[in-house]
Amino acid sequence: MLKIGVLGAGHLGKIHLKLLKELPQYEVVGFYDPNDEQAAKAQAETGLHRWADIEKLVNAVDVVDIVATTTAHYECAALALKKSKHIFIEKPLTNTMEEANSLLSLAHEASVKVMVGHVERFNPAFLAIADRPLKPMFIEVHRLAQFNPRGTDVSVVLDLMIHDLDIVLSLVKANVRRISASGVAVVSKEPDIANARIEFDNGCVANLTASRISMKQMRKVRLFQQDTYISVDLLDKKTEIVSLRKRDEDDDSMAFEIETGTDGEKKIITFESPKILEGNAIKMELESFYDSIVNETEPRVTLMDGYNALHVAHQILEKIEKNKIA
Repeated sequence: MLKIGVLGAGHLGKIHLKLLKELPQYEVVGFYDPNDEQAAKAQAETGLHRWADIEKLVNAVDVVDIVATTTAHYECAALALKKSKHIFIEKPLTNTMEEANSLLSLAHEASVKVMVGHVERFNPAFLAIADRPLKPMFIEVHRLAQFNPRGTDVSVVLDLMIHDLDIVLSLVKANVRRISASGVAVVSKEPDIANARIEFDNGCVANLTASRISMKQMRKVRLFQQDTYISVDLLDKKTEIVSLRKRDEDDDSMAFEIETGTDGEKKIITFESPKILEGNAIKMELESFYDSIVNETEPRVTLMDGYNALHVAHQILEKIEKNKIA
């Protein structure tokens, strides 16, 4: 059992606290939050001890779970790393690339496990294709949400789109060649809706749209590759796979057959809905982090993964800013 302390007791922080109490792998020592009202609510709802001194809490644990506001991520993580504590840190990794670069150095010196909370990697609908041979050449992503004041301290790119940037980068095994983007601030001072087009060296193109001012909610990833189309609904937890392949002797004679190309080749279309296993994605990622610590293996979402997603996010923000000026 590992002793763990949580930094941040807001909406997501309380979820972490409640789930950690259910996990036998961890002993929740308590939490720290400088906001008295927020901390009182968390204490009343979880029954866990609120520490008044962040440094004392960090000293008392093996693992630090950072669920503070994005602007506080670096300060919290730097404190924990300097004390050689394993850290789980919510996305985005940090607020700036300068902070992210500093964390890379601190983590290397501390020689501890660091995992970034890109929770969609543990979404059951995404896990349903984890073992599939994937080589997407076009990716279409929509992440739409209704307005919520929580999270507006950063742009929609760092608040929402970064989830999908991590997914795309985990799927496309190639360097980014070119990025174009645009975005608009509507109800906050930062962009509330944004679109980005990412071109990779292997020819893959990803088109991502994120909005936090939509009338409806949507979290969909669509993958297109040779002979295969995959739709992953991260919100409703559904995955559909449409494939083209040559007919073999065992195929049903009633299978839908089409003629492809100019050579008259015929293929059949198959439709598949993989079984979606039930599970809480946040709980799964916290369990996964425990396993990486005790088994001394690489976390599912590494510090470098979080860094790469943040780097692309900031390149997108730079493009948005340039377009705004122009």
